[in-house]
Amino acid sequence: MPDKVKVPAADQTLAILGYLARQRASVPAATIATALGIPRSTTYHLLATLSDHGFVVSGDRRWALGVAAHDLGTGYLRQQPLTLVGRPLVSKLVDAVGENGHLAVLNGRDVVYVVEERAAGKPSLVTDVGVRLPAHLTASGRSMLAQLSREQFLALYPDDAAIGRRGDATMTRRELREELRETRSRGFATEHGDVTAGLASVAVAIVDRVGWPIAALALTFDESRGIDDAVVSALRVTASDISKRLRV
Repeated sequence: MPDKVKVPAADQTLAILGYLARQRASVPAATIATALGIPRSTTYHLLATLSDHGFVVSGDRRWALGVAAHDLGTGYLRQQPLTLVGRPLVSKLVDAVGENGHLAVLNGRDVVYVVEERAAGKPSLVTDVGVRLPAHLTASGRSMLAQLSREQFLALYPDDAAIGRRGDATMTRRELREELRETRSRGFATEHGDVTAGLASVAVAIVDRVGWPIAALALTFDESRGIDDAVVSALRVTASDISKRLRV
């Protein structure tokens, strides 16, 4: 076997990504350089390159992981672990509450559904496995977007034109930011008829140990049912269980 060739720039780049993944908030470049023992000039150059490819974002001279880094993580989860761990737990939740349930991950400005469990006697939904929908219109997407930093949000939605639409459902960036503020305040996200007329959804984010949203767990039901504390509590318990079993 040939000797391993060390590539300092690659090692330093991966170290920066790993460091940022462990931070809950954005950090200055100088802090990154000091923590990792990388020269400041090198740190700035590497951050600039990572930024060009969407792996980091900056604002007010502070840095955080970007959407491309998040997509790598959710790509791993979509392949196996989340489905294997989540499906039986979602099925148990659906049986307990009698409503359709699903797991989704954030992919750019969309959510991608990776698990769909239908309750007995309930109609099928548009949120089948593999379906993509605009994140800002779904409860699943809103629950995850609410966990992102300001820099990450602005990288996804630099202006109103970045916010897509589905049918007659529209939203401005200001309206979305207010919706996400309310989501953070109450601890769960909702949507009422934005995806399918007459149906509502409630969702909670599944986060890792530093609060990064790795997925979302949601229930969808007839709007007439309303959202009660028991449903939200059941969602939170199941989401916490999934997170623990993923060991993230």
